[in-house]
Amino acid sequence: FQNPVGLAAGLDKNGDYIDALGSLGFGFIEIGTVTPRPQPGNPKPRLFRLPEAEAIINRMGFNNKGVDYLIEQVKKRRYQGVLGINIGKNFDTPIEKAVDDYLYCLQKVYPEADYITVNISSPNTPGLRALQHGELLKSLINRLKSEQFVLREQYDRYVPVALKIAPDLDAQEIQEMAAIFNELKIDALIATNTTSSRDGVERLSHSQEQGGLSGRPIFKSSTEIMHAFRQQLDPKIPVIGVGGISSAEDAREKFSAGADLVQIYSGLIYLGPNLIKKIIKEI
Repeated sequence: FQNPVGLAAGLDKNGDYIDALGSLGFGFIEIGTVTPRPQPGNPKPRLFRLPEAEAIINRMGFNNKGVDYLIEQVKKRRYQGVLGINIGKNFDTPIEKAVDDYLYCLQKVYPEADYITVNISSPNTPGLRALQHGELLKSLINRLKSEQFVLREQYDRYVPVALKIAPDLDAQEIQEMAAIFNELKIDALIATNTTSSRDGVERLSHSQEQGGLSGRPIFKSSTEIMHAFRQQLDPKIPVIGVGGISSAEDAREKFSAGADLVQIYSGLIYLGPNLIKKIIKEI
């Protein structure tokens, strides 16, 4: 990594803007979330700005052009930096068959990605967050790790697989998930996705719209969740901190709480691309 400040998934869902985004100074870029088949996502309107709070609510619903399209875009890139690809399941794939969607995407993106993120934490795909718990989580990770081993032999390169988790977890859930992550030796953790909570924005326009809240209001909760995982995870498992970063001070706080790398997205929307270099310079 040229620097520890990356772009979070969701801005470039299809890999259409890799070179443009790569010129902004990011240490790494994560594209997606991509699904096996193209899908339109949820009906519009599906994205709402809460400018008073520097926040965004979205219920996009994994709108994307499908993994085959994304791979074609990735193959055309000139960008030579670290590229992550975030994978998900199609909206109409039942939760008990979700693993098949993740395996399909894993196989497709493996030869092109520097790391792969398994998104099991979007609040906008019904039932998806069930994959964060118990036997469903164990089964998912086991199947992914088995396929990763096969793909490593096939392509003669090891591509790390990260899991992206939600901020809406209690202490018991964090403890149980961390134990599974340690037991099954995941490669990395990304903490966190958007939140279903509306703490701090309850009275603002659009606050009651359904979807995931991102931006400044989730900084505290996402950092606390990340810190709780960092304390319980094997020290060898790197953690990427994301959620509400809008200054170098925010980034430093994520690092102090245990992040090895950080990602930004909503802060970029409100403060512009200068934010990237400002954070890199000041940390």
